[in-house]
Parts: sequence; structure tokens; C-alpha cells
Amino acid sequence: MATGPCIREVAGVFLKLGTIGFGGPAAHIAMMEDEVVRRRGWLTHERFLDLLGATNLIPGPNSTEMAIHIGHQLAGWAGLVVAGGCFILPAACITLAFAWAYVHFGSLPQAGGFLYGVKPVIIAVVVQALWRLGQSALKTTRLTVIALLAAAANFLGMNELVVLCGAGVITALIDRLANNARAVLPVLSIVGLGAPLLANGGGVIAAMLVTPFGLSSLFLFFMKVGAVLFGSGYVLLAFLRADLVDRWQWLTEAQLLDAIAVGQMTPGPVFTTATFIGYLLGGTPGAVVATCGIFLPAFLFVALSGPLIPRLRRSATAGAVLDGVNVASLALMAVVTWHLGRAAVVDGTTAVLALVSAVLLLRFRLNSAWLVLGGGLVGLSLMH
Repeated sequence: MATGPCIREVAGVFLKLGTIGFGGPAAHIAMMEDEVVRRRGWLTHERFLDLLGATNLIPGPNSTEMAIHIGHQLAGWAGLVVAGGCFILPAACITLAFAWAYVHFGSLPQAGGFLYGVKPVIIAVVVQALWRLGQSALKTTRLTVIALLAAAANFLGMNELVVLCGAGVITALIDRLANNARAVLPVLSIVGLGAPLLANGGGVIAAMLVTPFGLSSLFLFFMKVGAVLFGSGYVLLAFLRADLVDRWQWLTEAQLLDAIAVGQMTPGPVFTTATFIGYLLGGTPGAVVATCGIFLPAFLFVALSGPLIPRLRRSATAGAVLDGVNVASLALMAVVTWHLGRAAVVDGTTAVLALVSAVLLLRFRLNSAWLVLGGGLVGLSLMH
């Protein structure tokens, strides 16, 4: 691995990723792999996969936690804060601008043409990342079979966390059955980080039911969401609708759907939906409070789990668990890519965009940032 970067280089990379990172967590992680593994050599494929596996075992926004993990690996505790903050900041600012326009003009600016061209490019970016990471992760026939089983289980509807934990445990049982069972405890401690919050999440909600709107209650609500949420943006929608629309009636259905739409069509983490909602409810202070609340648990979980990763690799049994989690993580990315691809590649034009992008990435190693920009410009030109 190459010499580690300075904090300014880390900030620059994640500011760029936060600005051009369209397409959701799978796309963000693919872009991170392109920047820090392939282009700069700051991390090996193996280390990147270990971070990805650890990220998938804790609640919260996966791509943001991956940025925080990478920052910590590259530049210590300062890198942890800088990488995460720089990845979140562009998306939060763009979302805040959308929220201001929404409040003042009563509707969302149209971005359909741009996204029409960007989405198929994002599919190509994810596919090439899966190809490269798969070459490192699928080290044995056993791991390949586990990855295929994990993909099938998730495709049929099994919960993501169950798939990840199941793959890790099965791999360890097959590979290290005769070893000391205590070696797996560091992994179980990572999984356990989120368990008390998952178990007590309902109590947090119940305590807040009688709380009128205020910045403190807004912060606590979004901190709870960030602390217990596993899964996709659709799971986020379910959380927000249950509390903000049904229970407390702070938002209307239309406002919530517009907030989710903004989160989907802006770059960076989808969780910046919280920024939009916070602005609707409490102006700029509300946007700041909601954004801090939903992302704060990610920093805390990574800070707690990050130091355990080297210990996992030193333990044969824990390393086997991590291998299983890694291949299951790639399987989940593959399933997400399949579903996203069906929505992104909708006609001949988008199919050509996806194919050309894949060739440029795999054959000529073109920077994905240029492809994202080019795809967006093609989409805009076709819509006018």
C-alpha cells in the first residue's frame, strides 16, 4: 500500500465524492473503491473489503459509515471526522438549497433529464466495482457458494442483517469449527453495538409521543433513526412516515414524498432527506439539528467498531467470519444493483449509456466522475 495521504487529500477526495456521488450507497461505495483503492492505492482491496464488512454490521447510512471508516484508516481520528464531514457537507448544502426553493416557490426544481442520464452510468460504476472487489473476496469455491446463497436469500426477501450474520457464522463454522469459540467474540461485539438501540427503539418513540415539536425533539427523533435503521432508503421512508406523518402530523404525505425525492435526486447520502425535513419544520436551525442528529450515530458506531477490525483479522475464527460477511456484502450490492438496473436501464439510450460506461471503466479505467457528469449532460440534452 502506498504512503498514507495527508488530511487535506482525504478532505478533497470526500468533498468530491459527496458532490458527484449520485445513485445511492452501492454507487457511493463503488466510487470510493475507485478513488482510494484503484486510483490512489491508499488501501488494498482486502482492507477495503474488511471495512465494508464491518460497515454492514452496524446500523446507519452505509456509505457514510464507509467514508468515516476509510478516513479513520487513512488519517486517524482527524480523518474519521474530516472524511465523514466532507462526504455529508455537499449533499446537505444542496438539499438545503432545494428546501429553500421548495418553501419559497412551492415545488421542486425538475431534475428528471439529468437523472435519466446519470442512473445507467451509476449501474456501470457499481458493476465494475463488484467485479474488482469480487476478485479479491471470492478466494475459494466455498466463499463463492456462500455469496450466491446470500444473494439468493436476499433476493427472496430475507433481511440484510440476517444474511450478513448468517454468512459470517456459516463460514466460521465450516472453516474453524475446531478452533476456540472465544475468537469470534470481537465480531459478536460489533453486531451487539446496535442491539440495545434496536431493542429500545420503541421505548424512545413512546417517550417522544407526548413531546410537542421543538428542535430538541427533532434532534432526538433523527438521532434515533440514525441509530437503529438498517436497510435501504425505503426503510427510512417507513420510519419517517410512521412518526412524522401518522403519529405527530408534523408533515403531510406530499411533503414527505417530496423530501424523499430530494434525497434520491441529490448526490451524497440519502439520509440528507433529514436536512430537507428539518428545514421545512424549523428553518435553517431545524435543518442543522436534523442533519447532525441523523448522522451522529454513524460517527459513534464507527469510532467504537473501527479499532476492532485489525483484531478480527489476527484471529483465525473472526477472520473467517469477516470473510463470510465480506462476500455477503458483495452479494447484497449485487442484488441492489439488479433492482436499480431495472429502474435505470429503461430503453435503448440508457442501455447504450450503461454499456459504453462499463467499457470505458473496465477497459480504459476512465475516472467515474467524468462519466457521471457526461451521463447527466447527455440526459439533459435529450430532454430538451
